[in-house]
Amino acid sequence: MTIEESMHHIVEREAEALRAIPYSHEYDRAVELILEHVHRRGGKLITAGMGKAGQIAMNIATTFSSTGTPAVNLHPSDAQHGDIGVIQPDDVMLLISNSGHTREVLKLVELTRDIYPDIPMISIVGIPDSELTRAVDVTLLTGGAPEVCPLGLTPTTSTTVMMVIGDILVVNVMEAIGFTANDYAKRHYGGYLGEKSRTEAE
Repeated sequence: MTIEESMHHIVEREAEALRAIPYSHEYDRAVELILEHVHRRGGKLITAGMGKAGQIAMNIATTFSSTGTPAVNLHPSDAQHGDIGVIQPDDVMLLISNSGHTREVLKLVELTRDIYPDIPMISIVGIPDSELTRAVDVTLLTGGAPEVCPLGLTPTTSTTVMMVIGDILVVNVMEAIGFTANDYAKRHYGGYLGEKSRTEAE
C-alpha cells in the first residue's frame, strides 16, 4: 500500500468512526449538567484523563474556557498529591477513558466522592460496561471503533472520536448560553483569532 492509499484508508476509517458515534439522551443530560453547575451555580468544569486521553481532556478544558465556560484540567495522578483541592462543590467533572478501567481515573472518582459525594460526573468511554460507566452519572459512548494503528493499540481513532465528542459539548453549550464574537474577543485577545473576533464584534 502506498502512502497515498494508506492516507485515504486511514481517513475513511476514522470518518466512519465519527459517523458511528452513538447519540443518546445522555448528551442532553451532559449539556444540562454543564449549564446548571457552571452557568447557573457558578462552578466550573473539571476535565481529567490519563495519557493520550488526558491530552484530549486538557484540550477540551481550554476550548471550553475560551468559549465562555470556565474549565480546568486536573491530572489524576497530581490529584493524589494535593491538586484535588481545586475541586469545589458546585463543579461538574468530565472524565475520559477509552477502556473505562483506567486506574488513576477511577481513583480520582473515589477521592472526589470522599470530599463531595454529590458532585456530578460525566464520562467519555469506549466500552459501555466498564467500572467508570458504573461510577458516573452520565456516559457518552465513543462507539468503540478499532484503532487505525496497525497494532490496534495506539490511541488514534479513539482520541479522534473523543475530541469530536468534546466539540459537540462545547458547541451545544455555546449555543445555549448565546456566546457571541464579542464574548470571544474578550477572552482571546492575542493572535489571528483575537483580531478576527474583534473585527466580527464591531
